[in-house]
Amino acid sequence: MTNDLSAHLAEQLDFHWRGALRPRLDGLTDDEYFFEPVPDCWTVHRSGAIDFAYPEPTPPPFTTIAWRLAHVIVGVLAVRVHSHFGGPPADYETWDYAVDADTALRQLDDAYAGWLAGVCGLDDADLARPVGPAEGPWARESMSTLVLHINREVIHHGAEISLLRDLYAHTTKGH
Repeated sequence: MTNDLSAHLAEQLDFHWRGALRPRLDGLTDDEYFFEPVPDCWTVHRSGAIDFAYPEPTPPPFTTIAWRLAHVIVGVLAVRVHSHFGGPPADYETWDYAVDADTALRQLDDAYAGWLAGVCGLDDADLARPVGPAEGPWARESMSTLVLHINREVIHHGAEISLLRDLYAHTTKGH
């Protein structure tokens, strides 16, 4: 059963999703998806492999729209949908990374829908409980703290992706 707090937490992200982020992704092309504005970008490759290292190098590599979408899809949303709401298994090592923009957007929509439905179903007790060991250093934090963190992550990375689309549009005209 939802409550006012879970509804407000869900609406914070959904307002941004419906009004800003998702409309900005409409029409994403494969050229934009794989656009590398600087040398040595981390990306999702057309083979389905993704660039990754742990710990990441310092400074971290610049990442493409493909890489950033993969991060939001897998690491921000799908892993949490699995851990907290019973969604399908998801992790960076076994994920079937999208090798085109349309597939990535379908994956994003699915992961987002699972996250939003899960958040909308939380009650006061759910929001107050610690998130547990699936969240590593966040284990003792409340679910409401995790939801706020995920909201920030989607908004933050969505803004980066939107900026990369603008950069692509303004640097590749006529090329």
